[in-house]
Amino acid sequence: MAKFANVDDYIAALPEGLREVATALRPIVNEALPGSVEAMYHASPTWSVGGAAGKNLVCLMKAYSSYVTFALWKGQVIDDQSGRLEAGSREMAHVKLRSVADIDAELFAGWLKRARDLETVEAAR
Repeated sequence: MAKFANVDDYIAALPEGLREVATALRPIVNEALPGSVEAMYHASPTWSVGGAAGKNLVCLMKAYSSYVTFALWKGQVIDDQSGRLEAGSREMAHVKLRSVADIDAELFAGWLKRARDLETVEAAR
């Protein structure tokens, strides 16, 4: 995927089905992480706490050919009773979203708030 100046441009360039997923996910993240920094970082939309893009990262969204990955930097540390989070590298965990129906706003908001709290503690150190 090409480099984009901002998250709006990134989402606008996605194929229709993936654009719908990203468009539905974005306000859930922004509502759960008030005051966070939404920015492009390493060619993906990311959300950080602490006032600077790329510092104290909480989550990212990244589109692939048939799904959008929603990942949490400390997702493996979060207690996920749903079993939907898949382990990634280091402490990351993610869920693959193939349609808007895969988005659970309440579940994702809970994950985001716990992930934000972990990063906020880290930022205070």
